[in-house]
Amino acid sequence: MRVYLVIVDETDEALVALRFASRRASKTGGALHLLALVPPQEFSAFAGVQATIEEEARTRAETLVTAAAGSLMSEGGKVPIISVKVGEGEKVVREYLAEHPEVSALVLGAAIEAGPGPLVSHFTGALAGQLPCPVFVVPGSLSLDEIERLS
Repeated sequence: MRVYLVIVDETDEALVALRFASRRASKTGGALHLLALVPPQEFSAFAGVQATIEEEARTRAETLVTAAAGSLMSEGGKVPIISVKVGEGEKVVREYLAEHPEVSALVLGAAIEAGPGPLVSHFTGALAGQLPCPVFVVPGSLSLDEIERLS
């Protein structure tokens, strides 16, 4: 079974990547893993304030990924595996791939404007050959019809 890992955030291109991966999984009998990243917070001398900031970021990420999963379920898909991890994006994704050898492809969305984001740049750059799976970079400009045709 093919397993597609999608990095979910609040961007339009992440939503397009999620739709593409969902369609691919549906058409191939595969599954989805949804990963929301929570960036580490800058050190604060006030531990209580730092903990509150981290908890708010985690809650926001959990809400986002849960809403995305709910949208997939309403379209008749399988229940995705949902994860929220705190840390530097590139490192967290590499660790996730190492912990989940069943992942068949990493699916990232490319922004319509302003060039590729940090994850696209990192995972399609010089280190791309070291990944345990292919990387799908989905253009953020794709329409629903184009996603359906291409997936």
